[in-house]
Amino acid sequence: MEHKEQITGTPGRYWHRLDDGRLQCDLCPRYCRLREDQRGLCFIRGRAGDKMLLTTYGRSSGFCIDPIEKKPLNHFLPGTPVLSFGTAGCNLACKFCQNWDISKSRDFDRLQVEASPEWIARAALDTGSKSVAYTYNDPVIFLEYAVDVAQACHEYDIRNVAVTAGYVTAAPREEFFRHMDAANIDLKAFTDRFYWKICGGHLEPVLETLEYLKNETDVWFELTTLLIPGENDSPAEIEAMTQWIVEHLGPDVPLHFTAFHPDWKMQGIPRTPKLTLTRSRNIANEGGLNYVYTGNVRDFDGSSTYCHACGERLIGRAAYELSTWKIRIDNGKAACTHCAAPVAGIFDAAPGHWGAKRQPVYETV
Repeated sequence: MEHKEQITGTPGRYWHRLDDGRLQCDLCPRYCRLREDQRGLCFIRGRAGDKMLLTTYGRSSGFCIDPIEKKPLNHFLPGTPVLSFGTAGCNLACKFCQNWDISKSRDFDRLQVEASPEWIARAALDTGSKSVAYTYNDPVIFLEYAVDVAQACHEYDIRNVAVTAGYVTAAPREEFFRHMDAANIDLKAFTDRFYWKICGGHLEPVLETLEYLKNETDVWFELTTLLIPGENDSPAEIEAMTQWIVEHLGPDVPLHFTAFHPDWKMQGIPRTPKLTLTRSRNIANEGGLNYVYTGNVRDFDGSSTYCHACGERLIGRAAYELSTWKIRIDNGKAACTHCAAPVAGIFDAAPGHWGAKRQPVYETV
């Protein structure tokens, strides 16, 4: 007799019953329709009886303290440490996923660490982390856990950072980002062809998330695009993306172009040449964006922050280590020390000194 999996977990939100008896998950635009004991594509949300459950509440694939620049966030508390964690699963199916062992895991034995929201908040406080990052896999799929952790963190004045593809529907989007202070949104490309062919999703819901963040929240957010040779790196696509960002989000949203390396199901694609990153950065700068960066390569100029008004180097960066610091705080706002032009972002009066360290955190904290 075939063994039937018994799904257990914490009651989830954002679902409804269909006329045919299936339960539809309304968390993301996939709208998975589930019969008894079926899981959604994300794998961590499933049906048990007449309820939708989150199966990974309170369980993590591990914790590590990183530089905030690794998320990447260059305009949010530069130089400070961030406590990073994730669970398992993902609601997209990116063939190039660089965390595929976590995001595509179907083995919950990977989730070795049990951690309550209070424990995570205390761990951030005790390790001197200024923020907690929900990362490694997309946090919107473990929304109930993420929201509880975020609320616990705010009790200790710890900030919350989401690293997400932004593939989420309207109501959960509002709840999730209500508790976030900053986000890096993975804008994977600027064509629906790419999203469907490479990721199994669509572009429009991501653009809706970006416009929501800009127009209806105070969340500081930055964008990241991993440039894959022959797939999303053409000058025409970069120009179109830049134009949309400037028109819909404004010129001050930082954009990070990062280098692809062969991984998961795209082993046959070569690494992104540094020249492609530099060319894309130049296109975006010339198109009106004030803060454009290159990542996953050694590029001091491409990693550093410059004043959009006078061209002064404001923050020097090399492999997550900060050098130059020419930012002052006037009436709570950041400004260039040379010409007093405003600098977009959330800054302390002085940078942090965490550097490039990566420090695992265990339950003994």
